[in-house]
Order: sequence, then C-alpha cells, then structure tokens
Amino acid sequence: MSQSSAAPGALSGLLVLDLSRILAGPTCTQILGDLGAEVIKIERPGRGDDTRGWGPPFLKDRAGEETGESAYYLSSNRNKASVAVDMATPEGRKLISELAEKADILVENFKVGDLKRRGLDYETLKASNPRLIYCSISGFGQTGPYAHRAGYDFVIQGMGGIMSLTGFPDEEGGTETKCGTGIADVMCGMYATVSILAALNHRNNTGEGQHIDISLLDAQVSWLINQGVGYLTSRVVPGRIGNGHPAIVPYETFPAADKSFTLAVGNDEQFRRFCEIAGAPELAADPLYASNADRVRNRRKLIPLLRRLTIEKTAAEWLARLEQAGVPSGPVNDLAEVFADPQVLERGMHITLPHPLSGEVDLIGSPINLEKSPVAYKNAPPLLGADTQDVLSRHLGLTAAELAALADKGIVGFGASVQQKGRAAE
Repeated sequence: MSQSSAAPGALSGLLVLDLSRILAGPTCTQILGDLGAEVIKIERPGRGDDTRGWGPPFLKDRAGEETGESAYYLSSNRNKASVAVDMATPEGRKLISELAEKADILVENFKVGDLKRRGLDYETLKASNPRLIYCSISGFGQTGPYAHRAGYDFVIQGMGGIMSLTGFPDEEGGTETKCGTGIADVMCGMYATVSILAALNHRNNTGEGQHIDISLLDAQVSWLINQGVGYLTSRVVPGRIGNGHPAIVPYETFPAADKSFTLAVGNDEQFRRFCEIAGAPELAADPLYASNADRVRNRRKLIPLLRRLTIEKTAAEWLARLEQAGVPSGPVNDLAEVFADPQVLERGMHITLPHPLSGEVDLIGSPINLEKSPVAYKNAPPLLGADTQDVLSRHLGLTAAELAALADKGIVGFGASVQQKGRAAE
C-alpha cells in the first residue's frame, strides 16, 4: 500500500552531498534522506558505487532477467539522487567543489588524505562554505598509527573484539564468528548520523559548521557496551558463550520438540513462573538457582537440566504458555518468517517503491516514527547517473549544451531519470 506524506520531513530544506560508498556512509545518508534532506550521491561514471556489482542477488527486470542493481546497493541508497561525475578530472572536482559550496552536509569515506590531494578536504571547502558540516567516515579515524589503513567491516569486527564474543565455545565445537550482517558499518553510519544532527544543532546556535571524524573501529569498540565495561571492571577476558548472556541465566535459545525458541528470563519471579510451566518448581527453590547471580555462577549445571525439559513440548506450545505467564520468549525466525510477521508488517518495515527497471522494488522500511515530521520514501535507489542533468542544471545552472560537452569528455555520465516524488509505501 502506498501513501503520500503531506508533512515536510524533519530535515527538509537541507542539502547533503554524499561522497560515500559501500555501507557505513550510505547508511548515514539514507537516514538523512528518509528524514527529508535532499541527498546528492556522487558516483563514478560507468561504474558507480562498488556495491552495485556486489551480488547476486540482483534486482530482476519486468522480463525476469537480472539487472545491474544488486540487493546490497538497494539496501542503503533510497531517497537519493545519483550524479555521475569523474572526480579524477579537474573539471569533475570543480563540479563537486561547487556543489559543496551549496551543501549543508558532506559525507565522505575516502582513505585519509585522498580528498586533501584532490582539493576536496574540509579545510579547503570550508573557506567558501564555513557553514558546511563535513563528516569523514574511515576505518580507523583521521589520527593514530592505523589512520592510513583501509577499513572493512569484517576486519573491524575482528579487531574491535565483537568476534571474540560471538560464537560457541571451543569445547562445543565453536569458533569466533562475525555477525551475519555488516553491523560494524551500519552502527558506524548510525553514529555518523547522530554526530551530524548534533553538529546541525551547534550550527543553529553559532552559525558555524565543523569537521566530524568517525571511524569504524571507534564505533565498534563503543558498542562492546556491558561486555567491554565488564572487562575494564574485572580485567577478565570474557569467552564465547554461544547464544547465552554473560550476566543473565536462562537467557538463550532452547530446543523444543520441533525447533528452537528463545527464552529471556529477566528476573527471579519470571524464572519461578517458567519452572512452574516446565513442571519443575523445585529448580526455582534450589539454592543453586534461586537468584540470577546463582544461576549465572551455576550456568553449566542448570542449562542442561532446562534443555531436557524444553525438548518435551513444541516451540508453539512453549511460546503460548510462556506468553500467558508473562515470561519473555519468542521464535527463531528466518527472513521469510520475519517479513511475513504481522507485527513487522503493521509497523511498515517492509516497503515497496516504484522502480524503472522492475516496476517496483521491495525494501526494508525505516524504524524511525516521528509524529509531526514522519519519514517519507520519495524514490527508490537511483540508477547510475539518473539525476546528473537535473541536479547540475538545478543547483549549478549548467545548460544542456554545457552538460553535453562535459558528457562528451567523460567528465559526467547520464542515466535514465527516475522521478518518483512524494510516494511512500508501508
């Protein structure tokens, strides 16, 4: 179902120049676009964002044939305009610099020093636009012994410690395991978004822009949260405990007669109720397991006992009884089950937008729900260069003849125009 959003977005009127690619930067700029900002994505003519080719799966056209639009690219590039400009040429850099003069926000994730060599660094651009908020996203930050290194999500998950906490222990046949999605990239993009919004408030108060330095490694370390602070408090390096929780028991997956389900017992009363349902009230009274601290200390004794109980009923039986008793639990859904879940559908987390190649494209919705200035899905992730002519003529005043001359030199590229303004899906 589609609907139009009459209310302007919270960030409407802001112009974002997006020089980022892959996932961290595009995640940030997609959020800004969802919130109403105009986002201009600068891409290399003929190639575009690296992720356009990261597949399969690729979007299929109306005839059922694969297009060049990968699901990876589609995941983080809606609500943007694609402008194909060759940054390797002086003329291309001049166009980007002129767009930066008009921009409120610039987001980039080049290796440290690359844009300075091109005259597109913060110090250079702020001379003509002191209100510019310039966000640099890198693997390791603009300073430090690793600043020159390229950063990749998988590498950062290893270096930042999360892989050492994820996976089953060696004695259970486990090994260090990354998260199933590029969570280091995504969370870095989230921190970048928060930083940009803070810088906007600072600019509203002072009139001045600023440079933001966000790194994947810093962001990864920050979301070690309780495990990280637990180490700093105890100086004991935590090990891998599979789906278990380091400080709450029982709080993990358990086998039912047919499949696994999650059980998240948050306090002693919930544990007592669970034991009643399981037909083992004596466990809640046992001094070894009476309190959460006791259960954590005696985890290796308790968990096998609970697994022998949970295997006696189906997952559906457990979930129905646990919900009735107010004990937190849930199914372990695959992605087909997630996107068919009535709660997920009701909350608008599966959206459909018009697309020039396929007719329509299915995407994941935004989790942001603002009462007065809701997010809006204006357009699907654009084809490469789809908006070059519109953006450069509208913002820089270039004529059709000037644009044609630039295209003849390979400085800019054009693609099919995508005009899907003001449409939202839920």
